[in-house]
Amino acid sequence: MNGLSTVLIVVGLFLIGGVISFVKQQMPKSLITLLSIGAAMCLVAGVLRLEVWN
Repeated sequence: MNGLSTVLIVVGLFLIGGVISFVKQQMPKSLITLLSIGAAMCLVAGVLRLEVWN
């Protein structure tokens, strides 16, 4: 596990926490959707950059 993949996974988990918080605050659905797409992209990029897929 290199540094960039770790950072991407941590940022993705942080954004998921933001999604949960925004849902509890009943923020607009478009904002929640945008944030969840960003979180999913960070998590997928972090997992794909792991060195276990060689």
